[in-house]
Amino acid sequence: MPHVKVYIHFVWSTKNRYPYLDSKDLRLQVWKHIRENAVQKGIYIDFINGYSDHCHCLISLGRDQTLQKLMQLIKGESSYWINKNRLTKE
Repeated sequence: MPHVKVYIHFVWSTKNRYPYLDSKDLRLQVWKHIRENAVQKGIYIDFINGYSDHCHCLISLGRDQTLQKLMQLIKGESSYWINKNRLTKE
């Protein structure tokens, strides 16, 4: 039985590339939340980082996971969490 590992490098930006993630502490808090959320959903994140207006995420794709579902679970949920907790001024 062969062993296959597929890594996907996701990059997404804030709306209109506005620097909502304007402090290092806020970025670290968001990256931590994304990683914890991924663990709960069975998603393996190898690396996550970014800057004030974008995020990079290196994810290992599981056998039954689709790109669309991964992005919904990672990007969509993190955006919802940031807004729900009012982590940005705007």
